Amino acid sequence: MRQPYPSDVTREQFELVRPLLESARKTTRPRTVDLYDAYCGLPYLLKSGCQWRMIPRDFPKWRTVHSYFQIWSAADGDRGSLLERALKKIVGTVRVDLGRDPSTSFLIVDAQSVKNTDSANEKGYDGGKKVSGIKRHVGVDTNGLPHAIAVTTADVTDRDGAVLMAAQSRRHLSRVRGLLADGGYAGAPFAERIDGILGATVEAVKRNEIHGFVVLPKRWVVERSFSWLEKSRRLWKNCERLLTTSRQMVTLAFLVLLQKRF
Repeated sequence: MRQPYPSDVTREQFELVRPLLESARKTTRPRTVDLYDAYCGLPYLLKSGCQWRMIPRDFPKWRTVHSYFQIWSAADGDRGSLLERALKKIVGTVRVDLGRDPSTSFLIVDAQSVKNTDSANEKGYDGGKKVSGIKRHVGVDTNGLPHAIAVTTADVTDRDGAVLMAAQSRRHLSRVRGLLADGGYAGAPFAERIDGILGATVEAVKRNEIHGFVVLPKRWVVERSFSWLEKSRRLWKNCERLLTTSRQMVTLAFLVLLQKRF
Protein backbone atom coordinates (compact mmCIF):
# COMPACT_ATOMS: atom_id res chain seq x y z
CA MET A 1 0.00 0.00 0.00
CA ARG A 2 1.67 3.21 -1.15
CA GLN A 3 1.28 6.57 0.53
CA PRO A 4 -1.10 9.04 -1.15
CA TYR A 5 0.19 12.16 -2.89
CA PRO A 6 -1.64 15.48 -3.47
CA SER A 7 -1.36 14.87 -7.22
CA ASP A 8 -3.34 11.60 -7.03
CA VAL A 9 -6.80 11.27 -8.49
CA THR A 10 -9.22 9.21 -6.42
CA ARG A 11 -10.19 5.71 -7.47
CA GLU A 12 -13.69 7.00 -8.23
CA GLN A 13 -12.21 9.64 -10.54
CA PHE A 14 -9.97 7.04 -12.14
CA GLU A 15 -13.02 4.91 -12.93
CA LEU A 16 -14.05 7.57 -15.46
CA VAL A 17 -11.17 6.54 -17.72
CA ARG A 18 -10.19 3.05 -16.52
CA PRO A 19 -12.28 1.04 -19.04
CA LEU A 20 -10.83 3.02 -21.93
CA LEU A 21 -7.24 2.74 -20.72
CA GLU A 22 -7.62 -0.98 -20.05
CA SER A 23 -8.79 -1.50 -23.63
CA ALA A 24 -5.14 -1.24 -24.70
CA ARG A 25 -4.28 -4.38 -22.78
CA LYS A 26 -2.81 -7.21 -24.83
CA THR A 27 -3.31 -10.90 -24.13
CA THR A 28 -0.22 -11.51 -22.06
CA ARG A 29 0.61 -12.68 -18.56
CA PRO A 30 -1.58 -11.33 -15.73
CA ARG A 31 -0.86 -7.73 -14.72
CA THR A 32 1.35 -7.52 -11.62
CA VAL A 33 0.89 -3.80 -10.90
CA ASP A 34 -2.16 -1.79 -9.94
CA LEU A 35 -3.17 0.21 -13.00
CA TYR A 36 -4.43 2.97 -10.71
CA ASP A 37 -0.97 3.37 -9.13
CA ALA A 38 0.68 3.44 -12.55
CA TYR A 39 -1.75 6.13 -13.72
CA CYS A 40 -1.21 8.25 -10.59
CA GLY A 41 2.51 8.29 -11.38
CA LEU A 42 1.71 10.49 -14.40
CA PRO A 43 0.05 13.42 -12.56
CA TYR A 44 2.89 13.23 -10.02
CA LEU A 45 5.36 13.66 -12.88
CA LEU A 46 3.36 16.60 -14.24
CA LYS A 47 2.78 18.41 -10.96
CA SER A 48 6.29 17.97 -9.55
CA GLY A 49 8.18 18.45 -12.81
CA CYS A 50 10.55 15.60 -11.94
CA GLN A 51 12.34 13.33 -14.38
CA TRP A 52 10.95 9.89 -15.18
CA ARG A 53 13.73 8.20 -13.21
CA MET A 54 12.88 10.30 -10.13
CA ILE A 55 9.30 9.04 -9.72
CA PRO A 56 9.09 7.83 -6.07
CA ARG A 57 9.69 4.15 -5.50
CA ASP A 58 6.30 3.52 -3.89
CA PHE A 59 4.82 3.97 -7.37
CA PRO A 60 5.42 1.13 -9.85
CA LYS A 61 8.88 1.21 -11.43
CA TRP A 62 9.42 4.30 -13.54
CA ARG A 63 9.95 2.17 -16.65
CA THR A 64 6.50 0.63 -16.04
CA VAL A 65 4.83 4.03 -15.66
CA HIS A 66 6.63 5.30 -18.77
CA SER A 67 5.62 2.18 -20.71
CA TYR A 68 1.94 2.74 -19.89
CA PHE A 69 2.26 6.40 -20.91
CA GLN A 70 3.69 5.33 -24.27
CA ILE A 71 0.85 2.86 -24.80
CA TRP A 72 -1.83 5.39 -23.87
CA SER A 73 -0.16 8.09 -26.00
CA ALA A 74 0.11 6.04 -29.18
CA ALA A 75 -1.97 7.49 -32.02
CA ASP A 76 -4.69 5.36 -33.56
CA GLY A 77 -5.35 7.09 -36.86
CA ASP A 78 -7.86 9.91 -36.74
CA ARG A 79 -9.28 8.50 -33.49
CA GLY A 80 -6.30 9.88 -31.60
CA SER A 81 -4.55 8.36 -28.61
CA LEU A 82 -6.31 6.78 -25.65
CA LEU A 83 -5.50 9.86 -23.57
CA GLU A 84 -7.09 12.12 -26.19
CA ARG A 85 -10.16 9.91 -26.37
CA ALA A 86 -10.42 9.88 -22.57
CA LEU A 87 -10.23 13.69 -22.51
CA LYS A 88 -12.96 14.00 -25.15
CA LYS A 89 -15.13 11.58 -23.16
CA ILE A 90 -14.79 13.62 -19.96
CA VAL A 91 -15.30 16.94 -21.77
CA GLY A 92 -18.50 15.55 -23.29
CA THR A 93 -19.69 14.27 -19.91
CA VAL A 94 -19.06 17.64 -18.24
CA ARG A 95 -20.93 19.48 -21.01
CA VAL A 96 -23.91 17.13 -20.70
CA ASP A 97 -23.96 17.71 -16.94
CA LEU A 98 -24.07 21.45 -17.70
CA GLY A 99 -27.12 20.87 -19.90
CA ARG A 100 -25.26 21.27 -23.18
CA ASP A 101 -24.52 19.12 -26.22
CA PRO A 102 -21.37 16.93 -25.87
CA SER A 103 -19.81 18.72 -28.88
CA THR A 104 -19.34 22.46 -29.09
CA SER A 105 -20.56 24.74 -31.87
CA PHE A 106 -18.30 27.64 -30.88
CA LEU A 107 -14.51 27.53 -30.51
CA ILE A 108 -12.10 30.03 -28.97
CA VAL A 109 -8.50 29.58 -30.12
CA ASP A 110 -5.13 30.90 -29.03
CA ALA A 111 -1.46 29.89 -28.94
CA GLN A 112 1.21 29.84 -26.24
CA SER A 113 4.95 29.86 -26.95
CA VAL A 114 7.06 27.87 -24.49
CA LYS A 115 10.83 27.66 -24.09
CA ASN A 116 12.63 24.37 -24.66
CA THR A 117 15.00 22.55 -22.36
CA ASP A 118 18.17 21.02 -23.78
CA SER A 119 16.46 17.61 -24.09
CA ALA A 120 14.03 18.76 -26.80
CA ASN A 121 14.85 17.69 -30.36
CA GLU A 122 12.61 20.14 -32.20
CA LYS A 123 12.41 23.87 -31.78
CA GLY A 124 11.76 27.11 -33.63
CA TYR A 125 12.03 30.81 -32.83
CA ASP A 126 8.97 32.96 -32.20
CA GLY A 127 10.20 36.44 -33.18
CA GLY A 128 7.14 38.17 -31.76
CA LYS A 129 7.49 36.76 -28.24
CA LYS A 130 11.26 36.21 -28.38
CA VAL A 131 10.90 32.54 -27.46
CA SER A 132 12.95 29.64 -28.79
CA GLY A 133 11.00 26.42 -28.36
CA ILE A 134 7.53 25.14 -29.17
CA LYS A 135 4.05 26.58 -29.53
CA ARG A 136 0.88 25.11 -28.05
CA HIS A 137 -2.34 25.72 -29.98
CA VAL A 138 -5.57 25.19 -28.07
CA GLY A 139 -9.25 25.46 -28.98
CA VAL A 140 -11.75 25.65 -26.11
CA ASP A 141 -15.48 26.21 -25.68
CA THR A 142 -17.05 29.02 -23.66
CA ASN A 143 -16.46 27.07 -20.44
CA GLY A 144 -12.74 26.72 -21.18
CA LEU A 145 -13.01 22.98 -21.86
CA PRO A 146 -10.47 21.83 -24.47
CA HIS A 147 -11.77 20.43 -27.76
CA ALA A 148 -8.64 20.66 -29.92
CA ILE A 149 -4.91 20.65 -29.13
CA ALA A 150 -1.89 20.90 -31.41
CA VAL A 151 1.82 21.43 -30.74
CA THR A 152 4.25 22.85 -33.28
CA THR A 153 7.66 24.48 -33.24
CA ALA A 154 7.54 28.13 -32.16
CA ASP A 155 8.33 29.47 -35.64
CA VAL A 156 4.94 28.27 -36.94
CA THR A 157 2.52 31.19 -37.08
CA ASP A 158 -0.61 31.22 -34.93
CA ARG A 159 -2.75 31.03 -38.06
CA ASP A 160 -0.93 28.02 -39.54
CA GLY A 161 -1.02 26.28 -36.17
CA ALA A 162 -4.76 26.85 -35.83
CA VAL A 163 -5.34 25.45 -39.32
CA LEU A 164 -3.27 22.37 -38.44
CA MET A 165 -5.21 21.97 -35.18
CA ALA A 166 -8.54 22.23 -37.01
CA ALA A 167 -7.45 19.66 -39.59
CA GLN A 168 -6.23 17.20 -36.95
CA SER A 169 -9.46 17.50 -34.90
CA ARG A 170 -11.90 17.87 -37.81
CA ARG A 171 -13.74 14.71 -36.81
CA HIS A 172 -14.53 16.09 -33.35
CA LEU A 173 -15.27 19.66 -34.46
CA SER A 174 -17.99 18.85 -36.99
CA ARG A 175 -20.56 21.02 -35.14
CA VAL A 176 -18.36 24.12 -34.90
CA ARG A 177 -19.89 27.04 -36.77
CA GLY A 178 -18.06 29.96 -35.18
CA LEU A 179 -14.45 30.56 -34.20
CA LEU A 180 -13.21 33.45 -32.03
CA ALA A 181 -9.57 34.59 -32.04
CA ASP A 182 -7.45 37.67 -31.42
CA GLY A 183 -6.07 40.05 -34.02
CA GLY A 184 -3.19 37.72 -34.84
CA TYR A 185 -5.65 35.46 -36.65
CA ALA A 186 -7.25 38.22 -38.74
CA GLY A 187 -7.29 38.07 -42.50
CA ALA A 188 -9.32 36.57 -45.31
CA PRO A 189 -6.86 33.73 -46.14
CA PHE A 190 -7.12 32.29 -42.62
CA ALA A 191 -10.91 32.62 -42.58
CA GLU A 192 -11.15 30.86 -45.93
CA ARG A 193 -8.95 27.97 -44.77
CA ILE A 194 -11.02 27.48 -41.60
CA ASP A 195 -14.23 27.64 -43.62
CA GLY A 196 -12.85 24.99 -45.96
CA ILE A 197 -11.97 22.65 -43.09
CA LEU A 198 -14.78 23.21 -40.58
CA GLY A 199 -17.34 25.28 -42.46
CA ALA A 200 -17.06 27.85 -39.66
CA THR A 201 -16.86 31.64 -39.70
CA VAL A 202 -13.97 33.46 -37.98
CA GLU A 203 -14.37 36.48 -35.70
CA ALA A 204 -11.10 38.25 -34.90
CA VAL A 205 -11.12 40.71 -31.98
CA LYS A 206 -8.45 43.40 -32.41
CA ARG A 207 -7.15 45.38 -29.45
CA ASN A 208 -6.66 48.53 -31.52
CA GLU A 209 -10.41 48.60 -32.11
CA ILE A 210 -11.09 48.79 -28.37
CA HIS A 211 -10.39 52.15 -26.70
CA GLY A 212 -8.76 51.86 -23.30
CA PHE A 213 -7.89 48.72 -21.34
CA VAL A 214 -10.66 46.16 -21.23
CA VAL A 215 -10.82 42.38 -21.16
CA LEU A 216 -11.36 41.18 -24.72
CA PRO A 217 -14.86 39.68 -25.09
CA LYS A 218 -14.76 35.92 -24.32
CA ARG A 219 -11.02 35.85 -25.00
CA TRP A 220 -10.23 35.53 -21.30
CA VAL A 221 -11.69 32.00 -21.33
CA VAL A 222 -8.84 30.50 -23.37
CA GLU A 223 -6.28 32.45 -21.32
CA ARG A 224 -7.71 30.83 -18.21
CA SER A 225 -7.32 27.41 -19.84
CA PHE A 226 -3.63 28.17 -20.42
CA SER A 227 -3.33 29.18 -16.76
CA TRP A 228 -4.68 25.74 -15.82
CA LEU A 229 -1.68 24.21 -17.59
CA GLU A 230 0.65 26.38 -15.49
CA LYS A 231 -0.41 24.34 -12.45
CA SER A 232 1.74 21.53 -13.86
CA ARG A 233 5.40 22.33 -13.26
CA ARG A 234 6.59 20.02 -16.03
CA LEU A 235 4.76 22.23 -18.53
CA TRP A 236 6.51 25.45 -17.48
CA LYS A 237 9.05 24.55 -20.15
CA ASN A 238 9.01 21.94 -22.87
CA CYS A 239 10.92 18.96 -21.48
CA GLU A 240 9.90 16.46 -24.16
CA ARG A 241 12.06 15.32 -27.08
CA LEU A 242 9.16 14.96 -29.53
CA LEU A 243 6.28 17.28 -30.38
CA THR A 244 3.85 14.38 -30.20
CA THR A 245 4.92 13.71 -26.60
CA SER A 246 4.46 17.39 -25.76
CA ARG A 247 0.92 17.21 -27.12
CA GLN A 248 0.13 14.15 -25.02
CA MET A 249 1.48 15.86 -21.89
CA VAL A 250 -0.86 18.81 -22.47
CA THR A 251 -3.72 16.37 -23.06
CA LEU A 252 -2.87 14.52 -19.84
CA ALA A 253 -2.74 17.78 -17.86
CA PHE A 254 -6.24 18.76 -19.01
CA LEU A 255 -7.49 15.22 -18.40
CA VAL A 256 -6.28 15.07 -14.80
CA LEU A 257 -7.54 18.58 -14.07
CA LEU A 258 -11.06 17.71 -15.27
CA GLN A 259 -11.03 14.42 -13.36
CA LYS A 260 -10.27 16.32 -10.16
CA ARG A 261 -12.71 19.20 -10.73
CA PHE A 262 -15.69 17.39 -12.10
